[in-house]
Amino acid sequence: MTAPAPRLLAFAGALRQGSYNRRLIHVLADGARTAGAQVTLIELRDYPLPVYDGDIEAAGMPDAVRALQQLMREHDGLLISTPEYNGSMPALVKNTLDWISRPTADGRSGVALFQDKVAGIVSASPGPLGGLRSLLVLRDALAKLGLIVVPQQVAVGQAADKLTDYGVLNDDRMKTNVHGVAAAVVRHVTMRVGVAA
Repeated sequence: MTAPAPRLLAFAGALRQGSYNRRLIHVLADGARTAGAQVTLIELRDYPLPVYDGDIEAAGMPDAVRALQQLMREHDGLLISTPEYNGSMPALVKNTLDWISRPTADGRSGVALFQDKVAGIVSASPGPLGGLRSLLVLRDALAKLGLIVVPQQVAVGQAADKLTDYGVLNDDRMKTNVHGVAAAVVRHVTMRVGVAA
């Protein structure tokens, strides 16, 4: 009997309409689907969260947190496209990870939702480095949560010229590399859980 395809949760760490990273996450997701994964692509604007505050948590966990925790539970890995803000990842990404890592509704560790799952990360920016410094910070944060981050990563510089629409990357070499990140995630998930790629 054929095992189910790897299930990957994908999101961009940006909210702006026309964000280069919201365009790029579609390229990464397409690469994962081509490699045999089932991809759930979400918009973080659909899961609005306050800045993490223990008093808010104590008063009652936001519904969006429970929804994101359930999504993490149901998937084998993550695909993230992140902007770079002042040499680091955006507060949106960090805040999302912080909330998901809080205890689940049944009192279990939220960090356990990330353990040994596989992540692929990319970035885009108008500058020449393409958000590379944000990837270094994001890689470290994901590893601390217990995720296995594939060594392949891509930073798309001069994004205004290359990412002209959602899912469009007008640089064949760069597109191949982004798809390579996704394929690496699928391979690692397949090896880890023994699902068919």
